[in-house]
Amino acid sequence: MTTQVSLAGALNRALGDALAEDPTVLVFGEDVGALGGVFRVTDGLAARFGEQRVFDTPLAESGIVGTAIGMAMNGLRPVVEMQFDAFAYPAFEQITSHLAKLRNRTRGRVGLPVVIRVPYGGGIGGVEHHCDSSEAYYTHTPGLRVVTPGTPDDAYRLLRDSIASPDPVIFLEPKRRYWSKGALESGAPVGFDRALVRRPGRDVTLIAYGPMVATALETAEAAREEGWDVEVVDLRSLSPFDDETVCASVVKTGRAVVVHEASGFGGYGAEVVARVTERCFHHLHAPVLRVTGFDIPYPPPKLEEHHLPSVDRILDAIARLQWDDRVVGSYGA
Repeated sequence: MTTQVSLAGALNRALGDALAEDPTVLVFGEDVGALGGVFRVTDGLAARFGEQRVFDTPLAESGIVGTAIGMAMNGLRPVVEMQFDAFAYPAFEQITSHLAKLRNRTRGRVGLPVVIRVPYGGGIGGVEHHCDSSEAYYTHTPGLRVVTPGTPDDAYRLLRDSIASPDPVIFLEPKRRYWSKGALESGAPVGFDRALVRRPGRDVTLIAYGPMVATALETAEAAREEGWDVEVVDLRSLSPFDDETVCASVVKTGRAVVVHEASGFGGYGAEVVARVTERCFHHLHAPVLRVTGFDIPYPPPKLEEHHLPSVDRILDAIARLQWDDRVVGSYGA
């Protein structure tokens, strides 16, 4: 049995189910109470569970995360919202110096089951500080799990898994996909740290995550007209990384393109390219390419459509994958 729901609605349902099943779960952050969050992800939860379990905080991200750390040390499971990606930076010291390190520092005696929800990425016409792609900061920090859903079904599953995890989780929510709808599946759960093949193909692997999953799937359909059969892999878990699923796909197709919104230089895609190259080198027919945001500060709303990877930019990258004498469509050989 399946149910159609928006990505934001799936997150709301996951939070509600977790609050109902586990009295140690708390949800708090800026405007998550009566307002229901700036994107309405927590809509109705304060009225349903009361202000002791779903409540607003002062506008102080460092204080929000610091409070969550103290709560987790004393047996609670806080789920906090940063409201916007670039708003999280004042809390970065708490996250990297304490949240990520306490289990190691105490030789495993103290765990911190904290989930930090971060709406991230572009596509909504947000002004400065309201759109950013900060995933590489978190994935570079040992001790943190970093996950990002690309579909409503994954939004529900991954958030439930994150709340149940004994480790701290950075939960990156693609804000441009909050209103996209999809089915909530009732089948067997997918591993928390596993990638998924969203679309099988034989010619080239598109590796994407979060907001770019839908763009990759759109590209795969457009590529059919050019004669390419494109496989799409949704990473889901950025850290830890599912080498097995990704490399199996690349070994099969022999070509790969990594797609993400963040700037290319030092971006998360560089790690993916390195891992794929190290493990699949003798199966590759061409270098692994990246399609990313440009190496600039995030642009203003009127220009962001040029910054975000598009179907045409991804098709251009596919065309550069050394197809030898095979001429495919209008995008090259």
